[in-house]
Amino acid sequence: MTQNNEPNPMQIYLRHCAVGFLAAAVFVAMLLFYDIARLGTLVAGSDIGWLAVFLLWFFHGTIFGGVQFAVSIMLDAQDDTDDDDHQGGRMIPIRVPAQSRRR
Repeated sequence: MTQNNEPNPMQIYLRHCAVGFLAAAVFVAMLLFYDIARLGTLVAGSDIGWLAVFLLWFFHGTIFGGVQFAVSIMLDAQDDTDDDDHQGGRMIPIRVPAQSRRR
């Protein structure tokens, strides 16, 4: 029996999306607390302000969660190069003839 060291992608996705939604909650709370563009006043004076707050949180959470997940995936990427000598090799120009078709 071999041990698999690969992380479960669904756990990674859910964890980072939860962090993104938490960051979105903080962002929306600060947006409303500091009354940026008078959003706090507008939400407080509306009878369906809760819907606006929910939509702000949900859509920002979707964006922040996606970005959080993408950054975590990109930071976990491994270098797939097979050569370890870092000398680059020798580049030789090769002539490739090109022809155009005329109609």
